[in-house]
Amino acid sequence: MAIFILAFSIVILSIPSVIYTSLKYGLFDKNDLHRKTHKRNISRLGGLAIVGSFTISILLFSSIINFKEANFLIASCIILAALGLKDDVYGTNTSTKFVLQIVVAFILVFFGAFRLTSLYGVLGIGDMVAIWGGLFSIALIIFLNNAFNLIDGIDGLAAGIGIFTSLTFGVLFSLMGEIPYAFIAFALTGAVGGFLKYNWFPAKIFMGDTGALIIGLISAALAIKFIELNKFTGENHPAFYSAPAIAVSILIVPIFDSLRVFTIRILKGGSPFRGDRNHIHHRLERLGLRPSLIVISTIGFNIIILAATILLQNLGNFVLILIIICICMLFNALLTLSLLRNAKK
Repeated sequence: MAIFILAFSIVILSIPSVIYTSLKYGLFDKNDLHRKTHKRNISRLGGLAIVGSFTISILLFSSIINFKEANFLIASCIILAALGLKDDVYGTNTSTKFVLQIVVAFILVFFGAFRLTSLYGVLGIGDMVAIWGGLFSIALIIFLNNAFNLIDGIDGLAAGIGIFTSLTFGVLFSLMGEIPYAFIAFALTGAVGGFLKYNWFPAKIFMGDTGALIIGLISAALAIKFIELNKFTGENHPAFYSAPAIAVSILIVPIFDSLRVFTIRILKGGSPFRGDRNHIHHRLERLGLRPSLIVISTIGFNIIILAATILLQNLGNFVLILIIICICMLFNALLTLSLLRNAKK
């Protein structure tokens, strides 16, 4: 509660200053892109408050528990925040963003030990040698970085999913007795929770790439640690079985949305990184749902998948992930049918 309240309070108190500065210097998300839906200029610098609050909170509490891995996480967040800030204010080319994301992921994986050592039989893969586990972890971190960035398309969605993700990991780590990782999760929950007050529809400020990339980075780090700490060995009996499947269920909204739009763009012969209005939240919007209802229904869908996965955790990772995929495909099919029915009216 202490680290949550601290992170929450810092953001609540700092966002008005960020908005004032943006007004004074004209630092806005220009509403000239076809993917945007807002009709007035709004600051994109809310991510600064998120990363600043998270960093301060973790540094204060890491000194209490002597948590050295937090140093590498903070270093990664600072580098990524600098990249996001430049992109929010001036723009950044794709190659520069990709290279810096690789650097950040490398620091986390090989210095901070946020690295997967096994896939628990998913895709027929068990334990992995360090180099392959490291490369896979880097790819996973980069993917989740961009996945959260992609769902940041309507007021409150990325923040809402970010709160759900970090809060869930915080509760699970607390139940496991892994207090350092619970601290990280609850610090992010508080920071994004304070931001959501100003980002709820109609938004007064956006998190920009700075905030979305940081949420993706920390969520990826927490997911990796959750999986590793629940690895079944002769000496370690996990608190949760099928940890990879549970991690996927927690992050299913950004994972499924990103894989879906990437696949469609590639099948159409376009670049998978070129933006469009074909994300799940855009499709729900075309059905007539208000942004606030889209956020609530999306989180509700996520909660259902998470609850089902935890209840059925003894089925194993392969079966559970297959069930999750089938549920997502069914949801997407129903959404497509609803859109087609509306188009015929």
